[in-house]
Amino acid sequence: MSGRAQLMWDEAVTGYDFGSGHPMDPVRLALTMRLVEAFELDRGPLEVVAAKPAGDSTLRLVHREDYIAAVRSASADPAAADLSYGLGTADDPAFLRMHEASALIAGQSVGAAEAVWRGDAAHAVNFAGGLHHAMPGGAAGFCIYNDAALAVARLLELGAERVAYVDVDVHHGDGVQAAFWEDPRVLTISLHEHPRTLFPQTGWPEETGGAGAEGTAANVALPAGTGDEGWLRAFHAVVPELLGAFRPQVIVTQHGADTHFEDPLAHLAVSLDAQRAVAETCHELAHEHADGKWVALGGGGYAVVDVVPRSWTHLVAIAAGRPIEPTSPVPEAWRHEVFRRTRQLAPHRMTDGRTPQWRDFIDDGYDPADRLDQAVLAARRAVFPAHGLLP
Repeated sequence: MSGRAQLMWDEAVTGYDFGSGHPMDPVRLALTMRLVEAFELDRGPLEVVAAKPAGDSTLRLVHREDYIAAVRSASADPAAADLSYGLGTADDPAFLRMHEASALIAGQSVGAAEAVWRGDAAHAVNFAGGLHHAMPGGAAGFCIYNDAALAVARLLELGAERVAYVDVDVHHGDGVQAAFWEDPRVLTISLHEHPRTLFPQTGWPEETGGAGAEGTAANVALPAGTGDEGWLRAFHAVVPELLGAFRPQVIVTQHGADTHFEDPLAHLAVSLDAQRAVAETCHELAHEHADGKWVALGGGGYAVVDVVPRSWTHLVAIAAGRPIEPTSPVPEAWRHEVFRRTRQLAPHRMTDGRTPQWRDFIDDGYDPADRLDQAVLAARRAVFPAHGLLP
């Protein structure tokens, strides 16, 4: 395996643009790439690669042919978008060349999976990806094609027998879970805000996989207001043990930055520093359980200046083996670029000034009356026995 890491990037992914006023502002992608460049991460061991768009045969690994045709039609004539496919809605407005932009993002995630599986790269990152809500037959939640599910499906097509998908976006990774609901080769783990208080109202601990794949879906539904300590506690209480039992050959992770306390669309209170800590742990878990084979994706995140670029630049730096010290100043040139593009003031450092701490769920004990611990217990009780683990 190559020791190099790959960053999948084509400037044209910023064409994934639902229009003015939509939370999914493509400036978050451009600003992330400019920050990666400002730290000179695009040099040395990190190789920047542009993969080709996903073709129809690849898209059909997850999506129905009639849905792909509907996306193409809406892409050519947005006014004629078919609402029955979730296209032309407030969440997923149709726009010109929507198919091309969506297929390009999907292609980057598929290319990342291919590079890691074939050994061309140890790790590969597509922060434009992680569009985990798209279903086989419909758009949902700002997602047209489910690049995360397509990356997993491509790994299976290439011969992988066990793939783990870990999703730490604030929203449930429902589309990926649905794509592999009855496939025992794929373990999906999602930590997200509780479905009672957030879209898509799924991701209950009782959702554990379909017939023949029982125990291959794990859901940790976190109470609104969960901060660094609880988020890290829940992650470490569920993810490492399940990965150890499942023994994946590849780990695909989704790093939506919308768990952050500044995110306008959700209700968790996680810091940039905790997000960075989880990215580091995912890197370590890939080496511990999957021979280092790690595909890392972006996802949600709607604090497009203050949070997303810093969070995903940390992710890229970790994958590249050049982690950025959190107290590092943000390069001045990037701060000027932010103001030029957005007329907003950029943050000054690569940290929120937090030092995340968490108590181990097993070693330090748990409180059955605590809502966070109840969420962890529910997830463990639902899926751990299927893997021979104690709940």
